[in-house]
Amino acid sequence: MPEAAPAPSKPRLATVSLAGCFGCHMSLLDIDERLFTLFDLVSFDRSPLTDIKHCSPCDIGLVEGGLCNAENVLVLREFRAHCKVLVAVGACAINGGLPAQRNAMDIGQILRDVYHARDGLAADSAVPNDPELPLPLARVHPIHEVVHIDYFLPGCPPSADAIWDFFSALLAGRDPQPAPNHIRFD
Repeated sequence: MPEAAPAPSKPRLATVSLAGCFGCHMSLLDIDERLFTLFDLVSFDRSPLTDIKHCSPCDIGLVEGGLCNAENVLVLREFRAHCKVLVAVGACAINGGLPAQRNAMDIGQILRDVYHARDGLAADSAVPNDPELPLPLARVHPIHEVVHIDYFLPGCPPSADAIWDFFSALLAGRDPQPAPNHIRFD
């Protein structure tokens, strides 16, 4: 009897959250029972479903959040290096989103105001200066300013239906085009 051909491997999917609210990941989880179908179609690597901290080589990477500190930049570059296809998910990844509202202000002054000059603080209060803390960037950046992005999935957050439609098209080999009625900004 001839030996059966090995089953084709499923595409590997990974996610990462940078400077954002985790709402895009929540929308991914909101595809509800369609998660079971997605589990049949892909293998999960780094994601909230696996709790894997570093990404292995993957076919599809989803990035939520923008870049507000040096650690975000390092994580994004490492993630891009491991992903064949990279998707910017949500307003923070695409244009900086709500965190980018601080771009009109001086980050040094914000830190002094919050940690040193605010009423009610101890007299010796200071801006945290621990080497374990990532250095803040002068402004929040969308991720396409640092790495190449293959697809953009807009919304704040993208709806579960928009995420499902994206996966359905991409995994079927079609160019994902979000339906306008599935794009929302809550």
